[in-house]
Amino acid sequence: MAASKVYFTDMRCKVGTSLLEKLDKLMLAAGMERMDFENKFVAIKMHFGEPGNLSFLRPNFARAVADRVKALGGKPFLTDCNTLYVGRRKDALEHLAAANENGFSPLSTGCQIIIADGLKGTDDVEVPVHGGIILKSAFIGRAVMDADIFISLTHFKGHELTGFGGAIKNIGMGCGSRAGKMAMHCNGKPTVDEEKCRGCRTCTRYCAQQAITVTEHKAHIDHEKCVGCGRCIGVCNFNAIANDIDASNNDVNCRMAEYAKAVVDGRPHFHISIVNQVSPCCDCHGENDAAVVPDIGMFASFDPVALDKACIDAVNAAPAIATSVLSQCDHAGHDHFTSIHPATDWRGQIRHAEAVGLGSGEYELITL
Repeated sequence: MAASKVYFTDMRCKVGTSLLEKLDKLMLAAGMERMDFENKFVAIKMHFGEPGNLSFLRPNFARAVADRVKALGGKPFLTDCNTLYVGRRKDALEHLAAANENGFSPLSTGCQIIIADGLKGTDDVEVPVHGGIILKSAFIGRAVMDADIFISLTHFKGHELTGFGGAIKNIGMGCGSRAGKMAMHCNGKPTVDEEKCRGCRTCTRYCAQQAITVTEHKAHIDHEKCVGCGRCIGVCNFNAIANDIDASNNDVNCRMAEYAKAVVDGRPHFHISIVNQVSPCCDCHGENDAAVVPDIGMFASFDPVALDKACIDAVNAAPAIATSVLSQCDHAGHDHFTSIHPATDWRGQIRHAEAVGLGSGEYELITL
């Protein structure tokens, strides 16, 4: 596969020039204006941050992207899907409240926010995975698939399960509905925490497989009938149902890459990654550790795989911050991601993304 172009600008700003102006110039230099935005719905996929975490991207970055889309004639909206795990973003109401708490609103970003998979994470579309090796279809949030153009705006960082969290993860895992996240995370089924269960039977009403029964005021899931859709997780008002994350890290990476392929196939797409406050773990945590390397810059490309690989190489080439967890790790091979999370293999994510035709790990870096 031929090398893809990745455009880069650093975080340095002369007096009179802002980072947001540099981001706008980066998008234009990378060719974003060549896309036909006129009267098109444009999904800008990003992570709004779990409340308590302070390393997520500021709303100002989203505003710069939305403003450029509008200037090109498009109709942008910010979007994300609900989480599979219990937290502040597991349903649309809490998710929007968390986004607002972290500063995301139509006033701050210049566009509306739509939670793509609906109120309870069940509003999805089954999309074919063309060229899929593991999966034949993917369950994607409906609003993501209803958009005419897809843009990913990613905070690049480490991740405890996948090694790193970049564009592929933002797209693949981030756009999966509850059923989709279930399919990526595990081949297992949800389980019930009997101490939290109140026996209210809400889960039984939403189970299409009739896999849930209630005896002695406690719910029980028949794993022979359960298909792992995860709907019961979203409808439980007492956080008593959760999933078992039992797939290997490499399996998660591969499935995630195939989900990303399903999201972008057949329509215009463009990708931006901001490599600042590079935390060792995901923004899904309600806290964040200190950045592991100095702020690096902003990257843009039409190829999400090349974009991720360029960001990986830039982070690995950067020095460890002495006060971070990275400074305490074994730096064999100067691979920061493996040093922080030695049980992960981030390379599998890139390899599989290439194998299914999502993009190329080979890139030409063009510095502005």
